[in-house]
Amino acid sequence: MEIALKGKRTLITAGASGIGRVIADVFAENGARIHLCDIDEAALAKVRAERPEFGASVADVADPAAVDRLFDEALPRLGGLDILINNAGIAGPTKPFAEVTPEEFTRTMAVNLNSQFFCTRRAVAPLRAAGGGAIVNLSSVAGRFPMPLRTPYSTSKFAVCGFTSEAAYELGPDNIRVNAILPGAVEGPRLRNVLEKQAAAAGRTYDEWLPTVLSMISMRTMVSQRDIAEMALFLSSDAGRHVSGQLIAVCGNFEGYRRPGSP
Repeated sequence: MEIALKGKRTLITAGASGIGRVIADVFAENGARIHLCDIDEAALAKVRAERPEFGASVADVADPAAVDRLFDEALPRLGGLDILINNAGIAGPTKPFAEVTPEEFTRTMAVNLNSQFFCTRRAVAPLRAAGGGAIVNLSSVAGRFPMPLRTPYSTSKFAVCGFTSEAAYELGPDNIRVNAILPGAVEGPRLRNVLEKQAAAAGRTYDEWLPTVLSMISMRTMVSQRDIAEMALFLSSDAGRHVSGQLIAVCGNFEGYRRPGSP
């Protein structure tokens, strides 16, 4: 089975750091042409220095006007589009439901869900022109079951799963396949920040809380950013040419969340 993306024109949102940057590097290793965007100009400057062959745009993809500017920059540079990776997302607040402000809820939904609609909407025409392609949306295992103290985040990730299923249904006749990856506990500073807040809510330290988190995972392990990138690679390649409408967890079998303070 060959997994390669030779010459595949790929747009990645929030691609200057974290999972997005690892996806960009893994795709490039496998022959893809990359254009990425990010809201972090310093991170984009680092990408431009390290990977001058990548296209890079500043864009807040929660803003539809910024998405239009992004596509107006990326499509001429790439010469079209074969793959869209909707990676942009934020953690949102970690606090009880009743303490979440309307602004926090709205912003989390805007970045985690609305951005995927805005980008997918713009991607349809060039993907049709290419004869089809792949869209990979980043959801979360928090889109399968509730996550303690994370109402905006979990709600947005459930919605991404629904959006993915709907888009796959509508775009399948155009040979455009749409899937979602549901990462579990992904090693990195973003997860540590969330777990530290959950630990504090439970009256524990991070080191005391971590075994509780790992006990919820059948394989008792976190996953790496590269694990997520390699699943995106499979779904975007010809090896995944008949995979669409799927919600695929990369998580070591996350069994479900427990409330902070539970044993």
